[in-house]
Amino acid sequence: MASPELDEDVEIDVATSENLPWMCIVWDDPVNLMSYVSYVFQTVLGYDKKRANELMMQVHTEGKAAVSTGERDKVEADVKKLQVAGLWATMQQAG
Repeated sequence: MASPELDEDVEIDVATSENLPWMCIVWDDPVNLMSYVSYVFQTVLGYDKKRANELMMQVHTEGKAAVSTGERDKVEADVKKLQVAGLWATMQQAG
């Protein structure tokens, strides 16, 4: 059985794990008040009150929210600051 000859080159752009951004995830917990979580998002991450409340409500209703993204070092620093403030924060690579 003959194989057809192709004259075109096919380029595939594969996203490697090194290229994917990191995400800081804040998880819902039974300890912190919603007002405190919103306050932490404002003071630690620099969000305005409206955005901080949106993220807090996402944590409350969906159980978690991605509150920051970027390079690994930046996200690690955000996770550490949020944990020091008493929030349950972790990080994972997008994708």
